[in-house]
Amino acid sequence: MNIKTNKVGIIGSGSWATALAKILLENVNEINWFFRKKATIETFKQNKHNPRYLHEVEFDTSKINFCEDINCIVSNSDILIIAVPSAFLPSVLADVTDLSGKYILSGVKGIVTEENLLVAEYLQKYFNVDHGRIGVLAGPCHAEEVAREKLSYLTVACTTEEKAITFTQLLECDYIYTTPSDDIWGTEYAAVLKNVVAVAAGIAHGQRFGDNFHAVLISRAIQEIKRFVDQVHPIDRDIKAPAYLGDLMVTAYSQFSRNRTFGSMIGKGYSVKTAQLELNMVAEGYYATKSIHEINQHYKVDMPICEAVYNILYNKVPPHKVFAELTKKLC
Repeated sequence: MNIKTNKVGIIGSGSWATALAKILLENVNEINWFFRKKATIETFKQNKHNPRYLHEVEFDTSKINFCEDINCIVSNSDILIIAVPSAFLPSVLADVTDLSGKYILSGVKGIVTEENLLVAEYLQKYFNVDHGRIGVLAGPCHAEEVAREKLSYLTVACTTEEKAITFTQLLECDYIYTTPSDDIWGTEYAAVLKNVVAVAAGIAHGQRFGDNFHAVLISRAIQEIKRFVDQVHPIDRDIKAPAYLGDLMVTAYSQFSRNRTFGSMIGKGYSVKTAQLELNMVAEGYYATKSIHEINQHYKVDMPICEAVYNILYNKVPPHKVFAELTKKLC
């Protein structure tokens, strides 16, 4: 796989996909980019930026091959980068006829909820993509900061570190540092779990808890994440690394975190539906909460923070009641 010369396609048109497109064009001459609507493509070409996300990022559109036919993107790309909300992944890929022979880098920090599958598992089950051809993006890297070329760090996880190093060549640039990893399962699950914790942090903020409580919440949360990923995929990993702790911290604290924002609305008394409508973006943590709850019925890991969020979002227990119990469990 020659990263520098092979054709790269992006599936996704949101803020993270747009940020990844910006990064890619630092290293490759052109990209293929899938948009569902032809009108959106025409607006993009006219204005030189994504009409819906990260308007400040201006593109040289002569380097972008736009197409509203996803199979056109797939057939003309050797490497595919997927950056869509996990809840929409099945519908986005519904018309794809063949992914065989493709290398795939997943920027989906979520879980396919219908069957509670990680993205790598979903691609293998439904498209017969070998795990050795899949990479997973992890780490603290908000699209809004990439747009401003703020120094950011990404981890690329594959089944082997050698393959991960190859993928990093797509992403390394002046404002992006990369780290390879062979923990494809742990990084995917950690990315799912940190969104649930960010919702919890938002609820705590909405309930007017202070910085002291937030610090305890996050320190207990990383322990909770470690218990889960060690149970699901027991290998030697440093849970304090950026792919785990770093991603958790930025998602739980940042002003750009949609999961924290969503949780804050819930903590202030918004209904789930109202919060989703006002946010007008997908909060992966909402879907991840139910999936992790269901998966953990098998593993039975002690996860008081995730269970607290589940009781609020799905059992509709008032946040103040749930957090009154949670605060005791965090001692």
